[in-house]
Amino acid sequence: MPKNSTRLALVVSLIACATTNAAQAQTASGAIGTAQGQSADLFARDRGVSVRERGRPEYEALGLSLGTFAVFPTLQIDAENNDNVFAVATGADSDWIVRLKPEVQIASGWSRHALSAYARANISRYQDFDAENFEDWGVGASGRLDISRAANLNAGYDYASITEPRTSSNAPASTREPISYDLASAFFAASRTSGRVKLSGRGDVREFDYQDAVTLGGTIVDQDNRDRTITSLTGRADVALSPDTALFVQAATNKRDYDTAVSGLLPARDSDGYELLAGANFEVGAVARGEIAVGYISQEFDAAAYDQIDGFGARAQLEWFPTQLTTVTGYGSRTIEDSGIVGSGGYLSSSAGLRIDHELRRNILVNVDASLSRDEYEGIDRDDDRFQVSVGGTYLLNRNLGISVAASHFEQTSGGLAAGSEFDVNRLTATLVAQF
Repeated sequence: MPKNSTRLALVVSLIACATTNAAQAQTASGAIGTAQGQSADLFARDRGVSVRERGRPEYEALGLSLGTFAVFPTLQIDAENNDNVFAVATGADSDWIVRLKPEVQIASGWSRHALSAYARANISRYQDFDAENFEDWGVGASGRLDISRAANLNAGYDYASITEPRTSSNAPASTREPISYDLASAFFAASRTSGRVKLSGRGDVREFDYQDAVTLGGTIVDQDNRDRTITSLTGRADVALSPDTALFVQAATNKRDYDTAVSGLLPARDSDGYELLAGANFEVGAVARGEIAVGYISQEFDAAAYDQIDGFGARAQLEWFPTQLTTVTGYGSRTIEDSGIVGSGGYLSSSAGLRIDHELRRNILVNVDASLSRDEYEGIDRDDDRFQVSVGGTYLLNRNLGISVAASHFEQTSGGLAAGSEFDVNRLTATLVAQF
């Protein structure tokens, strides 16, 4: 069996193991759930609390009062060692990177309705390769209007300037500087619950604007053909069978409009697509919870130069709480993504992963995360496989200071006549967080 298939089987087996153990614990947890009483909300899945969700009041920032709002300033400082800065197969260069990540969040403290906003930045400085330096930033705001206890409206807007990582499969190789782009996004959502039925809908608009790059040889790398606007609409209906189980159906449609053609020979990648899913949302006492959905996905391109992409679609997340101090999370998906590779309109992306979080002490948390993904490109002979594993820990000194350390390994293999690059990247990171 190929190495990547073995890894994918291992990840899926671990997720299955966690699910099986949760099911075996259902009988024992039933009595506990009965004693605790049933939640009035048939769609609440809050009996179990994950390690990352658990409140730690003595280590949480108090924030600054601003009338009925609270302001939370944060400064994160990362020191990272990267042994393959340019994500290349041979001749890897290592470097030390310092990242400054200031952020300010503001949130309302109202009993009804909600309003929040943020501003953040990521200022990265390389010790040896200063052409890799960048200054990313983002701002955004969102709000919720509570029409009643069972119905609400949500809306939000975000704008960000982002640097594409060298490890991205869509990033062109051998550019003097990494690719950067601007992303503007907005959404509007509504939800209403009536008895055992919950109806929800959401509309999203995302606009990507990429900046051109220059190769080491001085050639312009045109990125205008990646500029696009994606509009999507999603509707969902949940029906509660019991206080801890609901079945749902979800339908989504999208339209992807590109600004320009790829080249003189290839037209723009404009397309229309949809996703039909059916699944279950459930909770097994205080032992496990999750959501699993399967169905069909399709993306059809306006130009005959690009093949239609369709097939099996899926989304899943399962959380198992073997003890109050440990959370095991399995996740996976199969979706259609846009391609930045000439000759391909898009690709099928399949991924699966497993994360374990453990609370050694109230203020000492450790985690390990492993994931595997496979991208199958349409229109060209290329498949990319990625494997990533990381381990880390966090020590909360007090409500204002915390430190973290992490180590990660990322590798990409690629096959086919149009195969991409193959490389490994190892990172060691130490982080200091100051919050107020």
